[in-house]
Amino acid sequence: MLLEFQNVSGTGRGFCLKDISFGVEAGYLLGIAGENGAGKTTLLHYIADGKKHYTGSIRFQGQELHTSHTKLLSRIAFVADEVPFFKKYSGRQNAKLLAPFYAEWDWELFEQAAGEVSLSTGAGLTLDTPLKNLSRGEYLRFQMAFAMAHHTKLYLLDEVTGGMDPVFRKEFFRLLHRILQQEDTLILMTTHIEEEIREKMDYVGILTDGRMESFGENGEGAGSRG
Repeated sequence: MLLEFQNVSGTGRGFCLKDISFGVEAGYLLGIAGENGAGKTTLLHYIADGKKHYTGSIRFQGQELHTSHTKLLSRIAFVADEVPFFKKYSGRQNAKLLAPFYAEWDWELFEQAAGEVSLSTGAGLTLDTPLKNLSRGEYLRFQMAFAMAHHTKLYLLDEVTGGMDPVFRKEFFRLLHRILQQEDTLILMTTHIEEEIREKMDYVGILTDGRMESFGENGEGAGSRG
């Protein structure tokens, strides 16, 4: 399994998780749905945080995540409105500052990825635009390009489709499919819209009050294989 939770419980930011267990291989879209307060963001923070705030086990690429977290963290990307890049600096300046922290940073891939997400080709927007001047959608696209540039093995996307218009949402899922075709990776997306993951995801988990009410392969949606 690329990502495996075993009996994970704990609290964080006022929310809790209770005995969460699941596992998924690389190459798939995994959707976790639940109402606000169900624990979706807490689950992502348990993965991305440098400290262990839970009981149980989270394994990534076959290793206990918080035993070798510094090494493993460079293979994980957290994409959300709250991710704190340097907003006064441009996308390219941010990359120059942060690239040394990623062992597999690839400048050529960064430029290529920027083009794939329409960062360097649309409406006069370039990687030299200060991040504070980007729209929400453009900021999410920058984060995706940045993640692609360090050969991310696990994408954590927290409520990223909220507020997207139908055209942008369709384009965004096409981008996710291209990423899965190009890299041996797993994409985990949270949303409060259950219908969305039923339509788009390969695997679906439903969180209710911190418990995984159901988890399994999605027989309804096309997902990355459609």
